[in-house]
Amino acid sequence: MNLNLRNAIIHNVSGNSQDELKGTIVDAIQNGEEKMLPGLGVLFEIIWKNSSETDQAEMLQTLETSLK
Repeated sequence: MNLNLRNAIIHNVSGNSQDELKGTIVDAIQNGEEKMLPGLGVLFEIIWKNSSETDQAEMLQTLETSLK
């Protein structure tokens, strides 16, 4: 992914409230548009980098279970 795209996505959501962030995520998922995937990926990257190993393990478990 282009670093400028990552920075633009972060800039667009910086300072948003939890409700605004949730709205962004829900909207991206409900629309199902491919162009929204990079933004969701950047948000997931931020979550992953700022999560404990326990939280990361829980996310991986959820993903594994959901993909079966």
